[in-house]
Amino acid sequence: MGLAWFGTENAMHIRRATSNDAGALAKVHIDSWRSAYRGLVPDAHLESLDCERRAQRFRESLGGNAGETHVAEQDGEVLGFLTLGACRDTDADQKATGEIWGIYLAPAHWRKGIGSLLCRYGEQRLRLRGYVAATLWVFAGNGPARRFYEAMGFKSDGASKTLNPGAPLEAVRYRKELGDAEK
Repeated sequence: MGLAWFGTENAMHIRRATSNDAGALAKVHIDSWRSAYRGLVPDAHLESLDCERRAQRFRESLGGNAGETHVAEQDGEVLGFLTLGACRDTDADQKATGEIWGIYLAPAHWRKGIGSLLCRYGEQRLRLRGYVAATLWVFAGNGPARRFYEAMGFKSDGASKTLNPGAPLEAVRYRKELGDAEK
């Protein structure tokens, strides 16, 4: 799939990320974490996030073939990104279920419809891979993200797990039926 364009003037587009995007992805990821998770994730953990280390992790992951990362950009600026792939949960039907591993936006671009576009784009990419359902994980205490995904049609399926970004935090799984890839 090529570029996905939205609008005409100052068009934003979504494209597959490359290793050249690693620095911009790291900045968006860290800025997003520091803004969205302040008060949820310990401050010491948020302040310890290092842009160069995160960029190196992005370079390594973009060179692999496990998942796909796509950037939303406008006028050469990375506004946010989406990472998706096969569902990583052992209790899911691996052939039928894909996963949105993450959607992150630079805080200056929150609440402008970009996250919704990335989410729909991710659902489309998963359908094209043949998946009929999508899952994703959200920190239980992240009310804004939970409301966002619920507005996008995802529903909590009752599964939870503990993640440890500096302290144990509960994450809840959301699920959405995508329908057939031919639709």
